[in-house]
Amino acid sequence: MLETRYIFVIGGVLSGIGKGIVTSSIAKMFQKRNYKVTVVKIDPYINIDAGTMRPTEHGEVWVTDDGGEIDEDFGHYERFLDINLSKKNNITTGQIYFQVIKNERAGKYLGKTVQFIPHIPEETERRIKECAKGYDICIVEIGGTIGDYENIPFIFAAKSISLKNRSVFLLLSYFPKPPHLGEVKSKPTQHAIKELRQLGIHPDYIIARAEEEIDEIRKQKIAISSNIDSSRIISDPDIDTIYRIPLVFEKQDFCKKLCKNLDLEYRDVDWSEWEKLLESPKKQVNIAMICKYIDIGNSKLPDSYVSVNEALKNAGRYIGVNVNIDWIDAKDLKNLSKYDGILVPGGFGISGIEGKINAIKYARENNKPFLGLCLGMQLAVVEFARNVCKLESANSTEIDPDTKYPVVDILPEQKEIIKNSKYGATMRLGGQFVYIKSNTKAWNIYGKNKIKERFRHRYEINPDYTKILEEKGIIFSGYTKDKRIMQILELKNHKFFIAVQFHPEFTSRFENPNPLFLGFVKACCP
Repeated sequence: MLETRYIFVIGGVLSGIGKGIVTSSIAKMFQKRNYKVTVVKIDPYINIDAGTMRPTEHGEVWVTDDGGEIDEDFGHYERFLDINLSKKNNITTGQIYFQVIKNERAGKYLGKTVQFIPHIPEETERRIKECAKGYDICIVEIGGTIGDYENIPFIFAAKSISLKNRSVFLLLSYFPKPPHLGEVKSKPTQHAIKELRQLGIHPDYIIARAEEEIDEIRKQKIAISSNIDSSRIISDPDIDTIYRIPLVFEKQDFCKKLCKNLDLEYRDVDWSEWEKLLESPKKQVNIAMICKYIDIGNSKLPDSYVSVNEALKNAGRYIGVNVNIDWIDAKDLKNLSKYDGILVPGGFGISGIEGKINAIKYARENNKPFLGLCLGMQLAVVEFARNVCKLESANSTEIDPDTKYPVVDILPEQKEIIKNSKYGATMRLGGQFVYIKSNTKAWNIYGKNKIKERFRHRYEINPDYTKILEEKGIIFSGYTKDKRIMQILELKNHKFFIAVQFHPEFTSRFENPNPLFLGFVKACCP
């Protein structure tokens, strides 16, 4: 077996320019060459995990199969690579300090003074190497940008690993093109390289993130000012889809160059199947996603639902349909008649709830394809209870604790948890089995009676109301083994009306879309 090689991906100039996409693309290039690859994401925030963060603050919270609540970049890793990663592959500042303090209290430092250096980098290094065991290549994405004091210990840990293991450092940096100048500027990147060198690291490659491909003039300017050969400046331009980035890198022989740096055999690969999925479909469907996390100040943030967006688009590509998504603020519901389908995603809290319920009512009454995810399922029950079962003012106790008809209620085991204010990592989380009733739409979609999907919720359909809901027409086609928790509902005489308590977007991949999204997109096609 090969000794593990390491690739460190570091950001320069500004955040949010696609380190996760670059990391995923590099990992895919090696995976296609039959190397065993894993990915580690380091987040500099002091939170233990991303579970308590608001989506408009930090983007979507990704849920791993083993119950981790993590930064959205994990979704890109899993979608590109079609693998399940563990929550241990996410390292945060909070985790590191928490562990070091626990070690100190347990006397594990033999009476030494516990300090920032060396103990914080050492614990980081230990965790990275633990994740890397058994893999040919471990790619480590370090969150934030060079110059942030929060990620300094992680840079130190990376440096330490590189002294003992064959490693490569990549700096992903933004090259802005100010409209009044009309040319791409390299000065911010020059400063980022300088900052990195001050921490003892000379980047092996510069990945130039820009609106357009970086020309030779800009490459030469970086090469001269930073002592980096121009052949090691890799262009990363804006492009129609993120899944084309591995092909952009391949055209620049990036993987061949990395193999040489890492002393690995370079293998030719066939990308034809991948390229086939990137062909522009002629058909188009328009989906209305009824959202509550799309704005912060004057900005719109579709990243709050990035996995749902990608699941829809990837399902469309798979069947040759371009999926156009309109993110509609649930507080300002628009005309829904022009859409081919309606989707209500997950969420927490009371904002936008009535708008979501009204959208569900419209889909049900107008035979419009509908897919509800997590909160979307709960509100589908609320809408049905109010308007079909005539349980006036029925609601979820999350929204109205005093509702007369609590058709959605908190999971019993969650009551004590909330009472003691234990919010972090305490929901029903991760991969759980769903048992599907035969001869239902859900069974037709999945083709089997037992599936595994990922969950993230505290509330469930109140079992006291399942009988009346079923009598009036809801079919609960998926549930837990003991049939205590209802996990899928559908309507029999409807083109496509399915809602699920889980998050199928977390198991949907670029080359292997989740069956539920495939079924929904197909139903939306004229």
